[in-house]
Amino acid sequence: MTRNILHVDQNCFYASVEMQRHPELRNRPIAVCGSQEARHGIVLTANYLAKPLGVKTGMAIWQAKQKCPDLVVLPPDMAEYIRFSKMAREIYADYTDQIEPFGLDEAWLDVTGSAGLYGNAMEIALEISRRIKFELGITASVGVADNKITAKLGSDYKKPDAITRIEKDNYKEIVYPLPVGDLLYVGPATAEKLRRVGITTIGALAESPVEFLHRRLGKMGIILHTFANGRDISPVQTTEYVPTIKSVGNSATTPRDLINNDDVRLMLLLLAESVCCRMRELASCCTVVEVYVRDTELHSLIRQRKLTSPSCASAELADTAYALFLANYHWEKPIRSIGIRGSELVEAGAYEQTSLFPEEQRRDRWERIDKAVDVLRQRYGYLSVQRAVLKTDPLLGSINPKDDHTVHPVGYFGR
Repeated sequence: MTRNILHVDQNCFYASVEMQRHPELRNRPIAVCGSQEARHGIVLTANYLAKPLGVKTGMAIWQAKQKCPDLVVLPPDMAEYIRFSKMAREIYADYTDQIEPFGLDEAWLDVTGSAGLYGNAMEIALEISRRIKFELGITASVGVADNKITAKLGSDYKKPDAITRIEKDNYKEIVYPLPVGDLLYVGPATAEKLRRVGITTIGALAESPVEFLHRRLGKMGIILHTFANGRDISPVQTTEYVPTIKSVGNSATTPRDLINNDDVRLMLLLLAESVCCRMRELASCCTVVEVYVRDTELHSLIRQRKLTSPSCASAELADTAYALFLANYHWEKPIRSIGIRGSELVEAGAYEQTSLFPEEQRRDRWERIDKAVDVLRQRYGYLSVQRAVLKTDPLLGSINPKDDHTVHPVGYFGR
């Protein structure tokens, strides 16, 4: 049976919500940007008047204003964007219970079983598009296909406020000429690898020998070849579906550049406390520790190491991340942001091989101390208990990465 899958993408979502709230800005170029004071001063999204002038997502505010001197810069209001996102999903729920969010502004809908009630997939897409415009005051682009990957290509194909059907009869005509980077899961690094071997379009990827792609990209080469040929059997999850959490991480753009190892050590301790507290809330421990560093020229470094035993001890995660940092970062530039992640989570207290060596006892003591700190902070506030080393730098030591960390949702690999 052929599936009917929609991908709904609310156009320039943050900016569209702001224009709905501020009608006087509808005819002006606007961008929703992070806080410059907190050194998060980048463009989160821009409207369709700003984009043709060169304003792009991820661009620094000063760069955006060079491109567009009349740009209106607005701070993000995540609570309002979440409210609009929920209202959109209430509209989707009138047509299906198979709704899989892709960030705040996008979602896949499986309307295969809804045709008997609401018409074919194109008619349902048109109705959803009209309702979003009428009820929310913003626009959306909708892709209509028989699988999730192709539906996403459809919603990206024409914007704003458009509906694009891509099925077997027109697949090659529409999809094959598209840049290979438009295909979901093809990030900049993968696109560059493909470009080096002459693959620049989705069509070229689709027609490449699968054995060749496997040699170049491993298992991912086979997956991308399948997607490029318009084949994807992954289901659209139901509204109640809760994905298994496989990792917990925390990163921060620091209030000042980190310039030495002591700065890094302090930040890793702060971030490890946040990560381990969140793992304990999930009754989990991690088996892999990952450290992330970005310098002042926005070059990134990511390294990871497997632990000898599962852990949610902040001291152990910080020590492991710090050792990875020392072995891999050479201080060519100061550091702008840093992060730590615990991955390959396992259930806390699950069966494990015990150790005859003292490190197991140390880990147990560290975890007991962390749990006691959790209780005190829940009762008296985050600043009621702090490591003494944090007092050596009041600016960095005042960060509360768990409670103050703002997440701007995106889907899959960060697009």
